[in-house]
Amino acid sequence: MERLKKKYIGDKAFYVAVLSLTIPMMAQQGVTSVVNFLDNIMVGRLGTEAMSGVSIVNQLMFVYQVFIFGCVSAAGIFSAQFFGKKDIEGYKNAYRFKLILGVIMTFLALIVFNAFGDQLIKFYINRGESEIGNLELAFDTARKYLNVMLIGLPPFMLTQCYSSSLREAGETKVPMYASFIALFTNLILNYILIFGKLGFEPMGALGAGIATSISRYIEVGFIILIVKKDKIRYFYFNHIYETMKIPNELVKKIFAKGMPLLLNEVLWSIGMATIMQNYSTRGLHVMAAMNISSTISSIFMIILFALGSAIQILVGQHLGAGEIEEAIETNRKLLVFTLVSNIFVGLILISLAKFVPLMYNTETAVRDLATSLIVIYGIAIPMHAYNHGIYFGLRSGGKTILTLCFDSFYLWIITVPLSYFLCRHSQVGIIGVYAIVQFADLIKVVFGTIVIKSRKWAINIIND
Repeated sequence: MERLKKKYIGDKAFYVAVLSLTIPMMAQQGVTSVVNFLDNIMVGRLGTEAMSGVSIVNQLMFVYQVFIFGCVSAAGIFSAQFFGKKDIEGYKNAYRFKLILGVIMTFLALIVFNAFGDQLIKFYINRGESEIGNLELAFDTARKYLNVMLIGLPPFMLTQCYSSSLREAGETKVPMYASFIALFTNLILNYILIFGKLGFEPMGALGAGIATSISRYIEVGFIILIVKKDKIRYFYFNHIYETMKIPNELVKKIFAKGMPLLLNEVLWSIGMATIMQNYSTRGLHVMAAMNISSTISSIFMIILFALGSAIQILVGQHLGAGEIEEAIETNRKLLVFTLVSNIFVGLILISLAKFVPLMYNTETAVRDLATSLIVIYGIAIPMHAYNHGIYFGLRSGGKTILTLCFDSFYLWIITVPLSYFLCRHSQVGIIGVYAIVQFADLIKVVFGTIVIKSRKWAINIIND
């Protein structure tokens, strides 16, 4: 028993190190999720159509955001190892790669959303099996909301470049503070603009989009100000824009190791959007219920996301320093910690499932459906957390082809076709469909555990 405890459970110093890294991230993500939840309730007070329209656009924005996460993650596995090796010039070049790729992706996103925004929105608006909701009003709301959300894409991209690089250097507080300021600004502006306070005309969902875009400029402005002001503490950003030239050898390495990661993020985000579109064929009320469920669930996913980032950072730094055994041990203990902590998270989420939908101004059928979806996700969240941890462990060692198979290929081969068939060609109700799709990931648990135990993923990619 003592041997097993030592193998899977860390000592006090281990958890102090983990929590010192993850608590600021959890605080940031927690405040983000809570404020987003409050924002969502404000929009939800406007009715089913407004809530559904905003939800549809947020699904489209989610695809773009994951593209950007992919851009920063592609170079991020190098940033963590460069910093662990104390190679600051390599660290700077990894940041420059993020920025260049992020600018390209943002430019392409603006073109796509401006040219095909209406068609993408219509893709999600279906009458389905319910008569709930005005489809025309939902479409008009979504179109106006999308137009103002596009203004916030450039600062969002730049924030992710800075924040990810700061975290990979072990600095989590600046992104956290910036997020706090932006989120509370967004919350206040939402209240003023959505409902027409302090002399403003009520703008409804349009006001929510304006508030979000403004807050993103404030967020990136704060980060840049802090980094520029304290040149000693954030020395690794000094003179970072003196050149945007990146050594060809590093570019080749990032493309070889990082591009499968970017491809994974792209395929995964499009796959998730496709699954949501399949759900939308069951009616506008399903989109509204999904919006409620996903918003409250995101609050309880903060441990999942923070521990995933901790695995990439801590394991990646050990690998960069050539400490292979320490990296494997850290990864194993963090996976156990992730699984156990998210069992408790799931129980809390289930206990709140009946009460959260009552905060929304929508039909009883939407509230009841949202309650069922929240319960299902609460049961599934330990499984998702474990898979998430495995994904980041593989990623920290540069096994990006393997992560591509583990994440996106699985999604497109199993989950997307399953959701398509169940939603469009079966008589299974939406609650059953959602449960089946969620627990299809049990296969990944088995596959991922086998791969992690093989130890072949733990590689120093800088010197390898």
